[in-house]
Amino acid sequence: MRQDDKSSQRRIEITRELTIPKLFLEQTRHYGREKVAMREKEFGIWRPITWRDYYERVKYIALGMVKLGLEPGDKVSMIGDNRPEGLWGEMGALCAGGVGVWLFQDSLMEEVKYIINHSDTTFLVGEGQEEVDKAIAIIDDCPRLKKVIWDDPKGMRNYDQDYLISLQEVMELGRRLDAEQPDLFEKLATQGHGDDVALLFYTSGTTSLPKGVLLSHWNMLSMGKNLMAVDPRYDTDDYVSYLPFAWIGEQMMSISCGLQRGYTLNFPEEPETAQENIREIGPHVMFAPPRMYEQMTRTVQVKYLDSGWIKRKCYEMAAKIGYHNADLKFKKKPIPWHWRALGWLAEMGVHKKLKDHLGLSRVCHAYTGGAAMGPDHFRFFHAMGVNLKQIYGQTEIGGISIVHRDGDIKFDTVGLPIPETEVTITEEGEIMAKSPSVFLGYYKNPEATEETLQDGWLASGDRGFIDDDGHLVVFDRSKDVMTLSDGRPFSPQYLETRLKFSPYIRDSWVIGDKRPYVTAVVCIDYSVVGNWADEKKLTYTSYPELSQKTEVYDLVERQVAQANKDLPESARIAKFVNLYKEFDADDDELTRTRKLRRAFVSERYKDILEALYGERDMVHIDTTITYEDGRKSHIKTDLKIRKLL
Repeated sequence: MRQDDKSSQRRIEITRELTIPKLFLEQTRHYGREKVAMREKEFGIWRPITWRDYYERVKYIALGMVKLGLEPGDKVSMIGDNRPEGLWGEMGALCAGGVGVWLFQDSLMEEVKYIINHSDTTFLVGEGQEEVDKAIAIIDDCPRLKKVIWDDPKGMRNYDQDYLISLQEVMELGRRLDAEQPDLFEKLATQGHGDDVALLFYTSGTTSLPKGVLLSHWNMLSMGKNLMAVDPRYDTDDYVSYLPFAWIGEQMMSISCGLQRGYTLNFPEEPETAQENIREIGPHVMFAPPRMYEQMTRTVQVKYLDSGWIKRKCYEMAAKIGYHNADLKFKKKPIPWHWRALGWLAEMGVHKKLKDHLGLSRVCHAYTGGAAMGPDHFRFFHAMGVNLKQIYGQTEIGGISIVHRDGDIKFDTVGLPIPETEVTITEEGEIMAKSPSVFLGYYKNPEATEETLQDGWLASGDRGFIDDDGHLVVFDRSKDVMTLSDGRPFSPQYLETRLKFSPYIRDSWVIGDKRPYVTAVVCIDYSVVGNWADEKKLTYTSYPELSQKTEVYDLVERQVAQANKDLPESARIAKFVNLYKEFDADDDELTRTRKLRRAFVSERYKDILEALYGERDMVHIDTTITYEDGRKSHIKTDLKIRKLL
């Protein structure tokens, strides 16, 4: 039926002159009040917003910002959860000639201050009281910041600073200006060129302060065009927007692809209800970092552990059939008719219900990117019948340069270049890419720009190679590749992802570069291990106490032994320690996209490193952890070192 739907086949020519605001105008004129542009779940009800509604809100926000003094090229920062208002603010800023800058909602005040100052932000659009409080705390140190715009009125009654203004007031200013100059919005939105700066993204900053990546309208739109040349999307599709807009991946799907195809964006009621809301919508396309798929895997594994004998056996049988058929597909071998029949039974009896529970029942293409995903997780989803694909790219190339193709998926690669993209490998093994989506440069950092852009080629900082089928294999970040005791190179991410396939392990950090053996620091999953401990009648009062239980160490040792399977002797974990807490972005151990900051944790936990490579079986910890609201907690504890036999 979808192939006969003419509207779903509509294509827009993406040219160098096209900008995101021009495309926005074209789509709103085409769809008007006849189609839902987005939905938001509010008070338990999905509230539809048509393209005409979308247009009017963006129009009045853009004109309101102009009335407040926004000039072309000014930076407008946004911070808050995924809500329609945040997208309206971004689109309004772009239509007014501004440059959009997104911050992660859980950013600490120092992080907010750094980005606001470095980006020369003029207006800050915050969701509500929490974001306004952060702005108030830093505004004296941010001389370029003129206005703080808020949307959610909860808790805002007694805030009367003159630089604060509600989004409704901004829109009212826009309505007045529109009455005075009815053609102004269209004039502003149709100005500009595709090569103009559209968005300023800040990198995750795994080794240093975040760098500001300048992306043009052409960068963003050409990337979306080329991705959808590989995997076509339709305006009848649904997409759930729940990942931070500060991440290039979310902008890729919501703005670049979403605006070109006109599919419906759906916003969860709260971040905590995202998984439940995804299940209600049943999106056709999904993009998430590996940690989201890892959590889905953990959810299924925990359900399996809590099930009765009959359900466990049914799941085991369905999984065995699913893995067998998936492996045949990976090898491009035909599936015999009797295995296809068994696959249909597994789908009807088990996998269909599992996919529905995870919100994957209607997914045509599921993507993952932003970090490495282990082969165990990849095979898990394909065994369920989910068409999961790896995406590879960086913020500096609009988010994507490589993707798997239907029927040509190899879980140890990231796929083939998308159209108009070239990839080459240097003599040192570094991955280089060239495409229309390669960024304009780093903001206020010409030295880093010169180092990263080499004759139009983007230096990724990753090591890899191209296999016999033309697929790109990404080894690891060049700076993270370990040299094992026998001299062979090894990727710590590979072993870390294998460890995280266990439902009992939340995070891990593998060490072993130029050392006599490989070790690991393990962060248990508190809720899963807690349930396991309750069943075993183990008493505990906190994460630190539970993590150091002998029985928990025995449990984790079994998971480590499983991850060690099939690895060469020099790559196997010989010792491990259970950390007293989870790795946390608020403690600078992870980036906001949950990438491990290896240099930082190596320095922070140097006592643990010394113990892992010494003769001790215990290490004393005396440290301070930081919470998102700035509170600090002092922790003293002893950690056991476990040696594998």
